[in-house]
Amino acid sequence: MKNYLLSFLLLAFLSALHSPLHAQRAWSLDSCISYALTHNVEIRQRINAARQGELAVREAKDRVLPNVSGYGSENFSFGRGLTADNTYANRNTNSFSVGAQLSLPLFQGLRVVRSVKYSETSLKALVEQSEATKDDVTINVMAAYLQALYSREALGVARMSLEVAKDELKRREILLDAGKIPELDLFEARAQVSRDELTVVNAQNDSVMALLDLANLLDLESDGSFDILPLSHEDLPMPSLDEVWTNMQMANHTLRAAAIRRQAAGESVEVAKSGYLPTLSFNAGLGTNYYKTSGFANEGFAAQMRHNFAKSLGFSLNIPIFDGFSTRNSISRARLEQLNSELDLENTRQQLYKTVSTAHAQAIAAESKQRAAQAAMENTKAAFDAMTVKYDNGRANATEYEKAKADYINAVADRLQASYERQLRVRILRHYNGD
Repeated sequence: MKNYLLSFLLLAFLSALHSPLHAQRAWSLDSCISYALTHNVEIRQRINAARQGELAVREAKDRVLPNVSGYGSENFSFGRGLTADNTYANRNTNSFSVGAQLSLPLFQGLRVVRSVKYSETSLKALVEQSEATKDDVTINVMAAYLQALYSREALGVARMSLEVAKDELKRREILLDAGKIPELDLFEARAQVSRDELTVVNAQNDSVMALLDLANLLDLESDGSFDILPLSHEDLPMPSLDEVWTNMQMANHTLRAAAIRRQAAGESVEVAKSGYLPTLSFNAGLGTNYYKTSGFANEGFAAQMRHNFAKSLGFSLNIPIFDGFSTRNSISRARLEQLNSELDLENTRQQLYKTVSTAHAQAIAAESKQRAAQAAMENTKAAFDAMTVKYDNGRANATEYEKAKADYINAVADRLQASYERQLRVRILRHYNGD
């Protein structure tokens, strides 16, 4: 029995032996993260938002281009009308005109230059926000992946516990037939088998749901064949809080996005101030027309179109004097947005520090819990081995034996949970650190 229990302890931490893996369908942690970063809906929305930002930059730059338009019209008039002699007469007239116009902005009060700068800065913020969303998705996938691995190994522990209970039931049946134990011990063994069978069912359900949660997070249609690969149980080094926070202040995408939005808000104020500056534009046009009145001799269409051809050039200067406080109100709104962006940056920095300090504390606690769980597992195993010897020699009853076994199995489960909790906390901390 001791050899069997040693195998039980070993198998509890080898997830590859707990359930059959289909190599062609099994996903690694890296493949899950890569797939999520490509297919996650929120990330794709952020990418589209960045593309819209690129379009905004292009639109801002295009405002320096001229506007060119053509026009054409034809009009008809029937009945009485005022003549050149200031009398009324019945006349029918028709006219036709065609031409083209050009308007070229020469100076727009620096609005175009400032708008381009603002749009480019806003685009940088959108890109950083897209990367921040990828970080969030990565952590969520990591947590779901480790939860699925833990649930599967917990199922393995439950199955091994059930096998131990079944073997013990067979042994007690033999001992009862030999008259060495009371019938009550056999009933205790059967009850324990039933309890362990229920534990296996619950663990099976938890494992299935954990895999389903991971598949849903990846937006996969789980048909029951979705499976994942185990991770190595190496103890990854834990970075210090100061190291992580220093690196986050330089490279964290959420913090950088907030800082860039603050910069963009300041540039938005400058855009609003452009309303106080004058604008200058160049205008040019060319066109011709044809006019015919009944009762008068009219030149032919081709001749009129040629003779009436005209060209025009001009400059237009607009100096704002009073715009109903529109510019002033725009500047006030922009300054309020600037203040909000500064508060948002400060809040983001505070929240990130709370997040990373909490993650570091959780990682330390998980490491301590793992050491304590390891010691508890070793001590309960020694106690269970001793209790097994006592029970085999008739110096302990079935209740004492079952309690010792339950304590050991619980200690194994606690050690397993602590191991995965440490992996999760350290991996999250290392992700924050940029490792």
